[in-house]
Amino acid sequence: MSTFMSKWMPDGLAGRFALLLASALIVANVLALLVLSLERARWGRESRDNRELERIVALVPVLESIEPSLRPAVARNASTRVAQIELSDQPLNASTADNVRSRSLQERLSQSLAPRQVFVMVADRRQQNNRTSDSRRSDARRQPPRPAPEIIGVSIQLAGNVPQATGASRIAEEEAMPTSPEAAPLSAGGGWVNITARSLPPAQGHAATLLGEGVFYLILGLSLVSVLVVGLWFVRRLTQPLALLADAAQAAGRGDRSARVPEQGAREVREAAAAFNAMQAQIARFDAERTRTLGAVGHDLRTPITSLRIRAEMLDEEFRDPMVRTLDEMTVMANGLVAFARGNAEPEEMQNVELNELLSHLCQERGASYTPGEHRIIRARPVALQRAFGNLVDNAIRYGSLARMSLQLVEGCAVVILEDDGPGIPEERMETVFEPFVRGDDSRNSETGGAGLGLSIALSIIRSHGGTLTLRNRKPSGLQVSVSLPLTQ
Repeated sequence: MSTFMSKWMPDGLAGRFALLLASALIVANVLALLVLSLERARWGRESRDNRELERIVALVPVLESIEPSLRPAVARNASTRVAQIELSDQPLNASTADNVRSRSLQERLSQSLAPRQVFVMVADRRQQNNRTSDSRRSDARRQPPRPAPEIIGVSIQLAGNVPQATGASRIAEEEAMPTSPEAAPLSAGGGWVNITARSLPPAQGHAATLLGEGVFYLILGLSLVSVLVVGLWFVRRLTQPLALLADAAQAAGRGDRSARVPEQGAREVREAAAAFNAMQAQIARFDAERTRTLGAVGHDLRTPITSLRIRAEMLDEEFRDPMVRTLDEMTVMANGLVAFARGNAEPEEMQNVELNELLSHLCQERGASYTPGEHRIIRARPVALQRAFGNLVDNAIRYGSLARMSLQLVEGCAVVILEDDGPGIPEERMETVFEPFVRGDDSRNSETGGAGLGLSIALSIIRSHGGTLTLRNRKPSGLQVSVSLPLTQ
């Protein structure tokens, strides 16, 4: 379930917020539609009931006021398609049914027709299966079931020719009137009015009626458009600081210690931005202190190494040569430390660099072959980037006799391929050769190799530009270096 949701869920915060708003609005409008349809059905039923009750309340005094011989004709004329009115000596219903709707109608009629006895029975009429034909059965299977219509039976006791009382006499009569359904019968000769009415359900549901009118779609569309416009504008303002924080974090991961985030937006976002800026400042101070320490150590080592070399030259050849070789290695390491510190401490602004031109000039200076690619512009620090590729080309020439470089375009990135015909690097050392002062092959002695800082410096520079550096041994021999750099959009 979670995999299905993650597949269809928008990836961005704005998209998810918009989906949340749209879903909430649709659910709220559907619920409102259902409530409105129920209320509309209730209002319609009450309206029909009120009309029928008013007609019955008006009809009963009329029947009582005319001659008994004329009452059947009036009852027939008062009957309608949905309500049949009949006169009888016996009530159709002996008592009021024990349900809420029956009792409600009986109470309303009794209040208007007291002291007459009123009995009401409301029930559902179920269609008998044995009365339906095969065609009706097949139609019923194809169509969704509809609610059964209500059958309402009302029995009202009629009085004889009762004169209309007025004034104090009427008040006295009303006080003396019995109110319970079991009250004593009125004057003889009245009989009963039996009314049988059926309440047909609508041809389609009330919700479907509202949908058919198109009002619901109009309201839902306007609600979605207005709320989504405001919501997306709000989410954009909310997520903009988060996007800036993500960009700054990516830059910090590439080694850019100058990346900062504006402290704006909601309180939580401002706190996150302040924490990120404080972290960047602390890391920048640590890197600067480390760089100064490395530079100072490398610089201070030169003096004692030079002094020891002078003294070693005065020794016999048997002892002098081993000591001079060791001092030469120490000199290389000290120079590497100074170069490493100087390279990390060089301030340089990012600018647009044409990669073909930079690589072509670099290979021409160092005697490497270059196969140019398409015209590609990247954002880079040209001096630092030239130093990184220079270290890679120098290693290829030093250990592989020659260097072949080419430029390609792969998935929106500029990929620089550098190959040599050297011995390669053992697979178990592929990861460790990027560490400072680590060389890839024991055969690369101090006469041919440096201090082991070239790949470390190149990797640091490439990563600071958002790129990657990978190594792969070629068959049957040689090493392939791949450098991937993002292109300027």
